[in-house]
Formats: sequence, structure tokens, C-alpha cells
Amino acid sequence: MRRIDELIIHCSATRPDQECTVSDIDRWHRERGFSGIGYHYVIYRDGTVVSGRPLCRQGAHCTGHNANSVGICYVGGLDSRGRAADTRTPAQKAALLKLLRRLKSEYPGSTVHGHSEFAAKECPCFDAAYEYRRL
Repeated sequence: MRRIDELIIHCSATRPDQECTVSDIDRWHRERGFSGIGYHYVIYRDGTVVSGRPLCRQGAHCTGHNANSVGICYVGGLDSRGRAADTRTPAQKAALLKLLRRLKSEYPGSTVHGHSEFAAKECPCFDAAYEYRRL
């Protein structure tokens, strides 16, 4: 197993009325030349956590940080007009917190980040490092 010391949160950059599944993201990433979905986990609006890329494989979600991180994507991140917004549902927030707690116990010392900390993007459309600073 590879060393994990960062948990990086993303959004799918989809509107509330737009369906988005692991299969959709896998297709989008393959169209961009990836070998498959770049995220290790995707959290649907109803709070269901779906596995993407196996944890034993390096992610493809954050340039310069893929080797030692876990990529987590929640479905959403755009409002109905297509503007960046924290659109996490209560179920997504609960599922993300539970997943982060589990991963932090499995990878002691790992830190939580939003994609925007490492790239000129608004993703995940909220301050993940601040929100999860006490985990």
C-alpha cells in the first residue's frame, strides 16, 4: 500500500438538476486521457459513498499530490445558474464527515484539504481545510 498523508476534497462541478454517477465521472476522466476515474470516492447527493479508483492505486485528481493522497469528490458544486457554490446536502455532509473520520483513523497524521489549495480552482466550493481542521 502506498503512503497516504493528504485527503483532498473535490466537487463534480455539476448543477443540482444534473445527474452524476461514478460511471459519468469515469467517462469524463477517460475522455481527458486518464486511465479511469481519478477519485477514490464519490459521494452522491443522498449520502451514498461509492468507490472509484482503488486506494492502492495513485489517484488522478490533484497535480503534484496524487502519489500520497486520497481523492474524494462530492456530486455538486454549482448552483442552478452554473456558479460555484457549496451545494452539499445534509446527507453528503454527514457521509463526508464519516468518511474523513474513517480515513484519518486509517492514515494517522493525514491532513484534509480542498482542491483549491493546490490549484487555481474554486473546487470544492467551500473551505475544506477550515471546516475539517479539528478532525
